[in-house]
Amino acid sequence: MSHDIESTDAQYIEALLVEREGYARFGRDDRVAQVDEQLKLRGYRAAAQERAAAAPAAAPKGRRSAPVETT
Repeated sequence: MSHDIESTDAQYIEALLVEREGYARFGRDDRVAQVDEQLKLRGYRAAAQERAAAAPAAAPKGRRSAPVETT
């Protein structure tokens, strides 16, 4: 019976990881943090490390490149 529980936990963690990926793709950092919390509660530890590795370089928001002059 414990094999069934482990399998169920693994499936649930996999579903959480898929959900997390979708939130991360669309910049929903608040939701990513919530999913990370649930993953941590279930013993999954790699989420925080993955989030740190996947974090984009700190690019200033709202800045654009200089306009290109056309003649």
